[in-house]
Amino acid sequence: MSQSPSEAARQVLTIESRALAQLRDELPADFDRAVQVLLSVEGRVIVSGMGKSGHVANKIAATFASTGTPAQAVHPGEASHGDLGMITPKDAVILISNSGETRELSDMIAHCARWSIPLIAITKKADSSLGQAADHLLQLPGAPEACAIGMAPTTSTTMTMALGDALAVAMMEHRGFGKENFAAFHPGGSLGAQLLRVSAVMHRGDDLPVVTADTPMSETLLVMSQKGFGVAALVDDGQLIGIITDGDLRRNMEGLTGRTAGQVATRDPMVISPDKLLTEALGQLNANKHTVVMVVEADNRLVGLLHIHDILRTGAA
Repeated sequence: MSQSPSEAARQVLTIESRALAQLRDELPADFDRAVQVLLSVEGRVIVSGMGKSGHVANKIAATFASTGTPAQAVHPGEASHGDLGMITPKDAVILISNSGETRELSDMIAHCARWSIPLIAITKKADSSLGQAADHLLQLPGAPEACAIGMAPTTSTTMTMALGDALAVAMMEHRGFGKENFAAFHPGGSLGAQLLRVSAVMHRGDDLPVVTADTPMSETLLVMSQKGFGVAALVDDGQLIGIITDGDLRRNMEGLTGRTAGQVATRDPMVISPDKLLTEALGQLNANKHTVVMVVEADNRLVGLLHIHDILRTGAA
């Protein structure tokens, strides 16, 4: 009787996880040297492979590019019809072939040899054409494929992708590539939004609802209405000294228009620094059940206003 789908899935995951553990224990001896070559590249890292290896090459190139290593995937078939011109002596090339005998890679191998372009091979077979041509060999361990017939690229592509991740992370750490760099390369989507700073989306300048302590509440109400945030910032010589919210208006409803902003405002309001992450600002707003937070610099100088809707629009939540 054949296996159930769940049993087949567990078998695949077991085989592939064992292969990754084997790759960890048998990390290619050339790994450190390959990383040094890639770090010294003045141009880009070119990654290529055919078939499933080509799909993995695209992923590796994308991971490199997003983590500080300029990279590009080049299709070997297109390379033989003009795209070899994309590969220059300032680049380094990573070629992926499980067997090491993928004929579509031959023109790229020859191009690297002709122009003395560093060639890094990822393959299972060190004595293959690719393995012998490479300047640096990243040999995959001889783990079995996870499919029932042992032929479909499964374990081999998983190991190759993991090895690409290992290269990318090693280079990230060597370069000191941190959150700020990552945010610069990921401005879109939820990843980029989570790394945005308050200063990137806060309101500033003439958009701020600013009043002084002696501003009549009749004028303060107009400012609050015109600016559309439902609050007013009480400022003295550029420094934030208080805030007026809807709650303050309700608490001072009797004789409100006869008072000044300073008589109504709540002193020492909640504030945040412009260099804080939006996710931190959201946590602070939620914890205090507020919708608006004033943004101040170290001397309590008012520089902005952040509304919870500004954060939600970025996708950081």
